[in-house]
Amino acid sequence: MNLLHRYIFRELAVAALVAVVMFGVILLAGNAKDLLVLIADGRLPLERGLSMIAMLTPFVFTYALPMGVITGVLLTLGRLSAQQEITAMRTAGVGLVRIGTPVLFFAMLGVVASLLVNFEYGPRAKGEYRRMVAELGQRDPLSLLVPRQFVRGFHGFVIYVDQREGDVLRGVWVWKFAREGELEFVGHGEEGVVSYRENENEILLELRNGWLHPSPLDLKGAYMPNPGGQIVPIGIPLAELFKRKTFQKKPSMLTLQELVAERGRLRGSGQPADQGRLRDVEMTIHENAALAFSVLSLAMVGVPLGIQTRRTETSANLGLALLLTMIYYCLLVAAGWLKDKPDFHAEYLLWLPNLGFQALGGWMWWRLGRNRAQEPG
Repeated sequence: MNLLHRYIFRELAVAALVAVVMFGVILLAGNAKDLLVLIADGRLPLERGLSMIAMLTPFVFTYALPMGVITGVLLTLGRLSAQQEITAMRTAGVGLVRIGTPVLFFAMLGVVASLLVNFEYGPRAKGEYRRMVAELGQRDPLSLLVPRQFVRGFHGFVIYVDQREGDVLRGVWVWKFAREGELEFVGHGEEGVVSYRENENEILLELRNGWLHPSPLDLKGAYMPNPGGQIVPIGIPLAELFKRKTFQKKPSMLTLQELVAERGRLRGSGQPADQGRLRDVEMTIHENAALAFSVLSLAMVGVPLGIQTRRTETSANLGLALLLTMIYYCLLVAAGWLKDKPDFHAEYLLWLPNLGFQALGGWMWWRLGRNRAQEPG
């Protein structure tokens, strides 16, 4: 790596790492807000809470790295272009390929780091985080009722809470399922009060101004509340929650070696019931790999875009980076919608955003190189 390459690499590394940290902190704060509330309320020890937040870091890194790299590329090359340094390089006979080489090298380092996180450290951290949440639920079961999330930690129950103020809940929905997965009843209350009954080892959830119905849907698909809102007590046993020491890991909690082994086992089982999990495993393998290579795909678009825009404004480059990453992730999510349609092979469609961005980046490189070649003098 010559002096020019080292100069560009150093400038890019500083800008990208600062951007990764910035995006990481923002994403981590958003994902850890419920833990921060528990820490602030004194319901979760500080050391334990920080350990749980640390387990969220690999998940945040998966998305912060591509955003940080594309931001660093746009900031670095935009500044070099605006200050005529790119023009000076071109005048000295340095082509776009040589200018972009340190950027692509940095992006490949990002791909390797992302692969390690997505297939090794991230799954282990997710599994450890789930274990910590289970221990927290055993010590303080009420802490599992997180607002605006469908809580499935209680065996046979799904609970949704719109708001929580201490032990008082607002906008409560409760679904109770039998072992066969059939819905037993659905309940709703404008307000709910929770308490822990130690002798029965259960949570008592009282739905106030609420209703309970075993057949929640009428022929028109509308909910049929019981007339005259009332207090509806629902006992939620905790024995199953505490008894389960092991659980079937979600594919996102499996390392690459475990994913490959699980895929081989499911393919060899031949059981129709295993096909859904097999698709989830396949999707996880391809999604983790595709997310890692998004660092390279976004960088390929960022090189010619950064040179052409000639911007030094941080806000403009930051906005452009966010727009590109949003487009990429929207395409990735759209491919994931087809997961339950085996004929579409959604696991391969996950690679279309990478292929599209790399093709676009290659075309932009070619077009920018041709335009520079046609410039007089």
